[in-house]
Amino acid sequence: MFMVLPRPARRMALAIAVLALASLCAQFIHLHARAHVPIFVTAWDMARYFTILTNLLVVVTFAVMSRPVRAELAAPWLAALSLAAILSGLIYHLVLAQLISFTGLGWWADHGLHSLMPVAIALWWLAYAPKQRLDYADLPIFVLWPSVYGAYALARGAADGIYPYPFIDLWVMAPIAVATNLAGLLVLFLLGGVLMILIGRFADR
Repeated sequence: MFMVLPRPARRMALAIAVLALASLCAQFIHLHARAHVPIFVTAWDMARYFTILTNLLVVVTFAVMSRPVRAELAAPWLAALSLAAILSGLIYHLVLAQLISFTGLGWWADHGLHSLMPVAIALWWLAYAPKQRLDYADLPIFVLWPSVYGAYALARGAADGIYPYPFIDLWVMAPIAVATNLAGLLVLFLLGGVLMILIGRFADR
C-alpha cells in the first residue's frame, strides 16, 4: 500500500531536520571558535562522534520524510535511526555528560544534540512514523549503523591514536574489554529494536 505521511507529520519532520542542523551548526561554531584551527579540521574532528554523525543522518532522513515519499518503505530505517538518537542521548547523560562541561553556545548545542533531538525524534516516531509493518526480521537494521560506526571509530583511532569515547579507548583498555563493551552496546541496540517492534505492533492499532 502506498503510504504518504500526513502534512503535519511532514512539517514536523522538516522541523526536526532544521533543529538537528541548527544544533550541529551551533556545535561547529562553538568548537571552531575554541580550537582556532582550519574549518575542515573542526569538521573532521566532529565527524569522530556517534551523536554528530547520527544527527547528520537525521537531517538527511527527516528532510526526505518531509516530502511526499513512500513512507512505509522507510519504516525499519526510521525506527533504527530513532533508536540510535534516543540511545545516544541516554548513554551521553548516563555515562559521558560528567566528563565535559559546556558554556554559552556550546551548552545550547550540547543539549540540542543530546536532549532536545532524542526527545523530539522519539515523540515524532511514536506519533507519526509508520510502524505496523515492523517485524523481527528487521532487527539487523537496528545494529547496522552502530556496527558501521564502531568499525569506523576503531579504524580512525588506530590511524591517529584518538578514540572518541573512553569505553572503546584501546590506549587505556585491553582489546577484549573494548570488544566486550561494543558487543554489549550491540545487544542494547537489539533489545531496543525488539522493544520498538513491540511498540509498533500496538501503537498504530
